[in-house]
Amino acid sequence: MNYKDVYHLIEEGEGFEIEFKRKVTTPEKIARAMIAFANTKGGYLLFGVDDDGSIVGVESEKSELDLIHTAGLMFCDPEIDPAIDIVAVDGKDVIVAHVRESESKPHCFVNGTRRSNGADETNVFIRMNDKTVMASKEVVKILCDENPNAPPVKIEIGENERRLFRYLEEHERITSKEFSALVNISEQRASRILVFLVRAGVIHIHTYEQRDFFTLAHPVPS
Repeated sequence: MNYKDVYHLIEEGEGFEIEFKRKVTTPEKIARAMIAFANTKGGYLLFGVDDDGSIVGVESEKSELDLIHTAGLMFCDPEIDPAIDIVAVDGKDVIVAHVRESESKPHCFVNGTRRSNGADETNVFIRMNDKTVMASKEVVKILCDENPNAPPVKIEIGENERRLFRYLEEHERITSKEFSALVNISEQRASRILVFLVRAGVIHIHTYEQRDFFTLAHPVPS
């Protein structure tokens, strides 16, 4: 990566795959950002760039790199090892950490110890627009089931699914709790059905202000 690449990322601005950091603060904060990128579509962390896109540079290249590596090694499970470039821009050093979308989702935040009880929504983060947000239990389940080598999911459409599709065609969106009430089943079972349909590509999940809702992905199977 060279200074032109950095300028291009800055021109794009902060968003789904780009985040600016004026400086490396704590490994915990960096870990959460890296986890969010790894659990979503990957992205770039630019250290030494202010929120408005102005280049301020990093103070100590070595100490900043040590903090980034500590974040990926000690606070991410599985570990995250970003590709790092140090680029001189306008006489100042900018650190670019490229986190690729992971094939070992979900990555969890841990306080210096390996996780022992599996992933839950309290330690899994994803990227939404230009923010790092905590994943819901439905999103965590979907991340756990994601595997690039997994065969396509085969589904059978029953009465509960048909009622869901009819509701969505009329109202456009639904939450897990609303679906549970609609077909008179437990919220746990409703969540399982919705997650399965998301995996099958029949519906989409959206996270807004830490609340999930689901919409149709057309066409709906008959």
